[in-house]
Formats: sequence, structure tokens, C-alpha cells
Amino acid sequence: MSTVVHPSAIVHEGAHLADGVVVGPFAVVGDEVELGEGTELCSHAVVAGPAVLGKRNIVHPFASLGGPPQDLKYQGEPTRLVVGDENQFREYVTVNRGTVQGGGETNIGDKNLFMAYVHVAHDCHVGSRTVFANNSTLAGHVTIGDYAILSGMAAVGQFVRIGEGVFLGAGAMVSLDVAPYCMAQGDRAKLIGLNTVGLERRLVEKERIEALQRAYRVVFREGLSLHDALARLDGELPQTHEIVLLAQFLRGCHRGLTR
Repeated sequence: MSTVVHPSAIVHEGAHLADGVVVGPFAVVGDEVELGEGTELCSHAVVAGPAVLGKRNIVHPFASLGGPPQDLKYQGEPTRLVVGDENQFREYVTVNRGTVQGGGETNIGDKNLFMAYVHVAHDCHVGSRTVFANNSTLAGHVTIGDYAILSGMAAVGQFVRIGEGVFLGAGAMVSLDVAPYCMAQGDRAKLIGLNTVGLERRLVEKERIEALQRAYRVVFREGLSLHDALARLDGELPQTHEIVLLAQFLRGCHRGLTR
């Protein structure tokens, strides 16, 4: 595969373009940017550096990746953005690189869809196979687990963790951690149940979903302290992948838990 750069595009001499990269009209590739094999920048897309994009990503018109963090503490330190493979960044998406105080890196996994006007702030960590609907927004230092779905105009506050398989309803304002496989909505967001539809779509076995439903009741419906709920998860329920992950997430909860 040959690399194609439109004559009107601007590619810094310090950028590295792998085989098969396409850079469209008026797109801009900054210094210290690496674009992986088959990645495409559509017209007017911007990738600033330092940034690394893996294979077969698509950056649509007017999206801006790797820009400096929107943080008053940032003084131009060398931080970066790291993106995996096969992600789609639709029109006007913005993803900022990290800050020194936050570890120096914003990173995104594989096969994610960021719809128009999504914002991912500095030092965020996004897993794989997530969907961000239009205008959903992450503040700095947010962690998003695999398979999470953020509906339109959902917003997640700084340092909040969104677990694997979470579904956030449209307009959700999330200020506390949301446990894996749960659904939340509202301002401030509250849990509305377990995301069984998402689990079924991933072909999780019925018995594992039923075990997770029991775990949900133990943690969120029986009025137990977190310590006591975790003891019951460990001692009474089958240690499936989902329940083990849920318990690990709950043990790492320091900012408070959406209930």
C-alpha cells in the first residue's frame, strides 16, 4: 500500500506516516505524530503531536486530536496522546493529550466510535469497543471501561471511573463512579438497573447474567455497607469473570459510587 498525501495537506517533517496512510485535503499532521498503517485523515482533520495513532483509524473532517490539554497548570511539557487501532473519530471530535500531573498520557484503545462533537479531555483512559454518542464529554482523568456506551450529551466529571459494559442515558451528569455492567441516567446520575441487553448482545451466558443480577441486588438493593457486600460477593456467589471484575472495581472506589 502506498501512502497518499494531498498536495494541500500540511505534514510536519518530524511526522512519521506508515504505509497506506491517507492524508486528505487541508489536513494537518504535526511534529512527533506517528500514523499507523491504513489510517486516514479526511479533509481538514488535525493531529497534533506528540501523538501515536495505530492502524486503520479514521479521523473525519474538523476533528482535532492531540492538542494541548485545557488545563491552566499546563506549561508546554512534553506529554502525548496514544490511540490504538480501528477507531472512528467523527466531525468536530476533540481529544487532548495528557498532563505531567496526570501521568503524561491520554490513551484510547481499539475499535471505538466517537460521534460528532465528542470531547475527551487530558489524561483520560478509554478502553476498547466503546460508543460515545454526539456531544458526550469527558473531563480530565476519567477512565472508561471496555464496551461502555455514553448516550448523547452525557458528561462525566473528572477522576470518575466508568466500568466495563456501562450504559449512560442521554444527558446523564455523572459525578461518582459507575460500577461495571450498570445503567445510569439523570442529573446527578442514579442507577436504573443492570445492562442485561448489552450483556446479551455480547453473548454472555444466561447463567452468568443471572449471577450478576444477584450480585447487583447484594451491592445495591440490600442496604449493606460496601465492605459487607464485597464479603458476600466473595463468599456466596460464583466467581465468574463479571463478578470478579465488579468486586475489583468496587475495591478501587475512592470518589464514591453511583447508587
